[in-house]
Amino acid sequence: MSHVDNMWTTLSRLRSNPVDNSPILDRYLTASVRSAAVSERLKACCSRVRPNLKPLLCLLLGVMVTNTQTAQATNADQYKLYAHSRIVDFKQFECFISIIDKENRSWDINAKNGSHYGIGQMRSNHYRTLDGYSQIDATIKYAIKRYGSLCNAWSFHKRKNYF
Repeated sequence: MSHVDNMWTTLSRLRSNPVDNSPILDRYLTASVRSAAVSERLKACCSRVRPNLKPLLCLLLGVMVTNTQTAQATNADQYKLYAHSRIVDFKQFECFISIIDKENRSWDINAKNGSHYGIGQMRSNHYRTLDGYSQIDATIKYAIKRYGSLCNAWSFHKRKNYF
């Protein structure tokens, strides 16, 4: 039986028998960590280094979990990626991003400015009930229908400060 199989068997046993399991967990968490001194390698069970490893391993685990959480994309990033998947031409995509950044910098689907709502700050009551992806679709459709292209909409927005 390999060390990994043995570890899973032991962990399964520990879950079914809730006692103080820290000595057993210490052994598995630090089994692969070896000391540089030969005398300490011979007495692996009672190494003086082992008690110091548990807080370090907890700290390492905490850092890994924190880094994983901060690496997740925000809604704004997901909405931008979705918009890019809908707008193939990169120049048109840049114009769309410029419009939305000017209208709603945070890409908040619940944003409200007077009677205007959502990511694209549209005036429709129906628009404010849509999810972010549908708001993006509706904004793109509106801009292309009214102005012919997203860059034309951005040019209009720069002149008039609305679109």
